[in-house]
Amino acid sequence: MKKDNIKLAATLGLVALSMASCSNDFLTMESKSESNTESYYKTEADAYDALTGVYDGWQRTTSSETVGFYLASEVMADECYGATGNTDSRTYQVIDRFDKGQSSSELNIFAGDWQNYYAAIHRANSLIMREGQISWSSDKTHGTYIGEARAIRAMCYFDMVRLWGNIPLITDLDFSKTTQDDPKDVYALIISDLKYAAENIPEDAYPKSEAATNDGRVTKYAAEALLARVYLFYTGYYGEEPADLTKAEALAYVEDVISSQKYSLVPEFKNLWRPSSVTWTQDDGGNWTCSDTYAGRGNSETILAQKFNYTSDYNGLSDGNRWQVMIAPRSMIIVPYGQGWGGCTVNPKLVNAYPTGDMRKTASVIDFKKEGLESEDAFSTGYNDWREYTGYGIKKYCPLAEWYQAEDGSWNVTNEVQNPNTIKAGEFQISPYHDFVVMRYADVLLMAAELGSANAQSYFNMVHERAYFEGGSLGSNYKQIQVSQSAIMNERRLEFAFEGLRYWDLLRQGVETAANTIAESTTVTSGGLADEVVIKKENIIATKGLSQIPYDQISYSNGTLIQNDGWK
Repeated sequence: MKKDNIKLAATLGLVALSMASCSNDFLTMESKSESNTESYYKTEADAYDALTGVYDGWQRTTSSETVGFYLASEVMADECYGATGNTDSRTYQVIDRFDKGQSSSELNIFAGDWQNYYAAIHRANSLIMREGQISWSSDKTHGTYIGEARAIRAMCYFDMVRLWGNIPLITDLDFSKTTQDDPKDVYALIISDLKYAAENIPEDAYPKSEAATNDGRVTKYAAEALLARVYLFYTGYYGEEPADLTKAEALAYVEDVISSQKYSLVPEFKNLWRPSSVTWTQDDGGNWTCSDTYAGRGNSETILAQKFNYTSDYNGLSDGNRWQVMIAPRSMIIVPYGQGWGGCTVNPKLVNAYPTGDMRKTASVIDFKKEGLESEDAFSTGYNDWREYTGYGIKKYCPLAEWYQAEDGSWNVTNEVQNPNTIKAGEFQISPYHDFVVMRYADVLLMAAELGSANAQSYFNMVHERAYFEGGSLGSNYKQIQVSQSAIMNERRLEFAFEGLRYWDLLRQGVETAANTIAESTTVTSGGLADEVVIKKENIIATKGLSQIPYDQISYSNGTLIQNDGWK
């Protein structure tokens, strides 16, 4: 039997597709299954299995123990500081301050992310290249499966080209390539892939009405919305239109999402996020009651979500949302928030930017003092080991804790995923499972407004008014705002706080604009003592807002890969 030898070059440091090993042997790996390229990729069942692997590869860009795109996006923005433990390495300070001098030995901060993205792309390429071998029962199934694979490949490359700018573009199975391609060529592939998905995934492939079973699948509407996001970033950062995607096309794509009437805003903002919609109260008898108004996974506003589960283990199964533990309160459970490592403490200037009556503030930000959490006995333990504590944390995606009643009638507190009376699984470091919402309807409305829709004011009003709704009525502090570019950017800042968008919104306004906005000198608390955070605009300008390419990749390539400016 002829085996399928997958040659993954050491120059790219790619991991085995099984992802079950941490071995550094990245050379020839022989398939251990009975299937090979002669017997596989023949039927739609084969294609479906391969597509599942593509989704798994995309999930692993988050579920593996790496920095990840989300944390990098938050730390680089003006929303959060790097934080973590007071005696931890200064990895996140390197990212936050665009300064390798914060920890000169941190040369491979994004090594795992580089590997994970190319492993995911390898899976997508494997299916896309062999679509002609498969016996498709219909054009619909063919277009759907290949459209999903191409959209996921596009999302991976979009993350990578924004992070590193200069990357190898690989569309086949030869991963020995180490030359960096012009970002224009990478964007050409991203746009081509997303257009294919928008045009070939049928409208009814994954009905929104069946979100309970198909949530997380890429739809034509997700691809259309992503095309608008790609257009806005490219034109802003590079100062020109990308090839093969005009402003009129980008607007038409988001207008199509809107006119489909398949999505709508969740009436109250806080109900988009479970940590914002859960409240625990204790009665006079000491019994705890949970009030939960969460709109649920796959709600009417979710256009695309990256899915996770609580079943991760330390034996190779990795399907949890690993960055959630990083942003949780440092080493303590304080109901309703579960414990974690205290990364991404919130910058007070964002908290202060919310106008009076804007309900997004309390839905987005944990105010430890105002919520009475600093008085908890457990708080002092984490506080004394917390770097760059500001009094504020991320609420939207914070893992939860809850009260439960033991057999002896006593009430105890535990991380949600460890509670034997609920889902009976999980370990707090690896099992947070909240979905990451990649695209929601509010973003589509604001992108359409920014792209010049004739309905720009109406779209803007829908998002802005919702921010002042509570209990079904519009608050007295609501004030109508005339739509403009600056108004849209400010609205995006408040609407999408901690959703991994702010940094890229700043960068697409120009590197100098981003640098001037992010740069600051301020005092925080580290280990209970005053500590200075200094972020210099010169560092951001020197790097052009790009991140450090892992030095191990440069070493493997014998210098073919060139480090980004500002990180050399």
